[in-house]
Amino acid sequence: MPFQIIRNDITRVEADAIVNTANPRPIIGAGTDSAIYKAAGEEDLLKERLAIGEIPRGQAAYTKAYGLKAR
Repeated sequence: MPFQIIRNDITRVEADAIVNTANPRPIIGAGTDSAIYKAAGEEDLLKERLAIGEIPRGQAAYTKAYGLKAR
């Protein structure tokens, strides 16, 4: 399956998914992590992340996009 790498503001990219490797714990970090939470809607995204809990290294989880243009 082909994919494309794009250098842009991750919160404005229309994509199937975005990947945020900022923190395994469900907290709002700084930088890109903070920008993603703000664009998505901090309350909704944080609530879903708290339900997921800590994500072990080497594993992944997914959330809804909320206010982001990703699916």
